[in-house]
Amino acid sequence: MTYKNYPMVSRVVFGRGSFSQLDEILAPKRKGRNAPFIYYVDDVFKGNHWLTSRIMLSYRDKIIYVPTTEEPKTSQIDKYVEDIILEYSELPSGIIGIGGGIVMDIAKAVSLMLTNKGESKDYQGWDLIKNPAIYHVGIPTISGTGAEVSRTTILTGPERKLGINSDYTPFDQVILDPELTKNVPRDQWFYTGMDCFVHCVESLNGTYLNAFSQSYGEKAFELCQDIFLGDDLNEKEAQNKLMMASWHGGMSIAYSQVGVAHALSYGLSYLLGIKHGIGNCIVFDQLEEYYSEGVAMFKNMKEKHGIELPRGICEDLDDAEIDKMIDVAWSLEPLWENALGKNWQSKISRDKLMTLYKRM
Repeated sequence: MTYKNYPMVSRVVFGRGSFSQLDEILAPKRKGRNAPFIYYVDDVFKGNHWLTSRIMLSYRDKIIYVPTTEEPKTSQIDKYVEDIILEYSELPSGIIGIGGGIVMDIAKAVSLMLTNKGESKDYQGWDLIKNPAIYHVGIPTISGTGAEVSRTTILTGPERKLGINSDYTPFDQVILDPELTKNVPRDQWFYTGMDCFVHCVESLNGTYLNAFSQSYGEKAFELCQDIFLGDDLNEKEAQNKLMMASWHGGMSIAYSQVGVAHALSYGLSYLLGIKHGIGNCIVFDQLEEYYSEGVAMFKNMKEKHGIELPRGICEDLDDAEIDKMIDVAWSLEPLWENALGKNWQSKISRDKLMTLYKRM
């Protein structure tokens, strides 16, 4: 048997205040005056000197504020890459993503596309990237997505929503500073935390499960229960634990896969532009027959934190529009195989997906 030789993040710093070490970490990686560091920063931090004042810009370094109202698009990645190529005579010394999953996925995608020819839509899929990315760093400011540790960068293209899944995608360096998550709005904190929780449920109940992914998944699952169902955590403890849950949840799917919720969520995001975390919550709420214990726990968490999910988001869609969502979901074969086994197509139908979407 041949086992997949997966890459991991090669360097990671964890600790409250560790963001202040960024300049020290980057300095040895600088390649010269004309090889800048490009910082993609969630635009929620625009004018927030508490964070941006600690980014030390030198020579031709640049901060680019990224809007995060929508999931990243392949056209957006191509524009960022083109802007860099036109402005600089040399490749950047590195790309740094500071934000949630959207910003970190953008940083990963740009670092890949600077060394691989063509358009980013051509690399949506598994192991299509041929050349290593340039040096890239991930700094999460919200916890749960696992983007800081994963080998994928999720993009919406002209035909589908699908990640660039590659051994060259993971960050070279990650800085995990729980202090950076201190002002996250409560609903968003819940939705991204549930992204982590769903990672664990889908990994631990999947046919790809193995001791490697199980060990990470069980730890993340335990941390999620402490955070979202426990009563004794103070705010700092909750921040620290959710950052670790996100890391472990991301690792749990590195050697396995996600499942039904993520497949259907991709369809919602592609057609309706619904962001990944809340999309997972809307879908997972309807999946008792696939993940009964996990969904029951999710409903308890939702009630405990007073979360009201959007209702009826698909009620005005015609069958052709729902068919498009089904096309996107149905194309994600590894997710279905993990959830239902190699003969997954005999266990679920497009009609069933139509029924599930119409409940949302």
